Amino acid sequence: MKNLKKVLALALVLVMSLSFVACNSESTEDSDLKVGFIFLHDENSTYDKNFMDAATAIKEKLGLSDDQVIYKTNIAEGNDCYEAAADLADQGCSIIFADSFGHEPYLIKAAKEFPEVMFCHSTGTRAHTEKLPNYFNAFASIYEGRYLAGIAAGMKLNEMIEAGKFTADQAKIGYIGAYTYAEVISGYTSFFLGARSVCPTATMEVQFTGSWYDEALEKEAATKLISNGCVLISQHADSMGAPTACENAGIPNVSYNGSTIAACPETFIISSRIDWAPYYEFVINSVINGEKLPYDWCGGIEEGSVVLTEINEAVAAKGTAEAIEDAKAALIEGTLKVFDTASFTVEGKKLDSYLADVDTDEAYEKDTEVIKDGYFLESEYRSAPYFDLNIDGIKLLNTMF
Repeated sequence: MKNLKKVLALALVLVMSLSFVACNSESTEDSDLKVGFIFLHDENSTYDKNFMDAATAIKEKLGLSDDQVIYKTNIAEGNDCYEAAADLADQGCSIIFADSFGHEPYLIKAAKEFPEVMFCHSTGTRAHTEKLPNYFNAFASIYEGRYLAGIAAGMKLNEMIEAGKFTADQAKIGYIGAYTYAEVISGYTSFFLGARSVCPTATMEVQFTGSWYDEALEKEAATKLISNGCVLISQHADSMGAPTACENAGIPNVSYNGSTIAACPETFIISSRIDWAPYYEFVINSVINGEKLPYDWCGGIEEGSVVLTEINEAVAAKGTAEAIEDAKAALIEGTLKVFDTASFTVEGKKLDSYLADVDTDEAYEKDTEVIKDGYFLESEYRSAPYFDLNIDGIKLLNTMF
């Protein structure tokens, strides 16, 4: 009898153990789940490679198999995006991510046609006004990362001034921007404010290219800025054009979306980027668990969505790491605000009120008050940036794009 009880007890333990293993093996791996990704370019674009790296990281973290993840690369901002999205839906994808601003109208078209599929668009603006049950936007407070990278730039300017390479009033930054979108304006303005927070005499010139990825144009723009007397270059464009021009000319460079130290060891300082992995993981787990997705999602430093590369100590000014860590802590605590209206002027005046175009319509009408308690509330009313002010100290060399 005692032996029988022991056998029954052991059997019960075995059943419970198997049940525990079964329950815990039901993580985010779901054999029916398929996830599609639409990328504007391929891995040759620093922008798209950043998204692709995040997608690969989440695939590995969540244990998704090769046939559960489908990539579509070099998908233009046109009807090609709709066709790619429709094809992914036809292949059984229940979640589809797209990575470029111009993909939005075509992704919305697909979302209306495939209501059972969740469409998640990075950098878009229309989810909160379209209010489709299966279309969502996401971004990150990358302006905080650019501000921190700007501090590194300002520290380098100060070092060069102290070394006698130029005078304080010659501390001019050059910046290559893709388009005159709020996303780009918010980015270069936050970078400039970071630089000015430590080098108050800094000024900046911005050259637009009219393309997210054009290595020749970006290199040409950087060369022009250097010939104009810019002593440090940064960018919101996706190729190695500008970093290469800086390395050739011996001009310090703050890149974007990843380190360029391997190709530019003599000039690269630091880079900021959005890590999309936290968002991808959030969406996939939410869909598997049947949880509702927000129309707008915006991650920050604390969530691991805004990150900086390692500092190139061979080029960066002494004390850069400490200055960045101090500012990062203040941003997390909320004691530092990137768009503090006390830190900039527009046509010589400080702002106490501003209507921004948050609910984007065809007329681009200003619709939302975005200054409160002395701060421009970037990414508070939608995830994508809407800071579109031309502040003093920044000169735009062309505005046709």
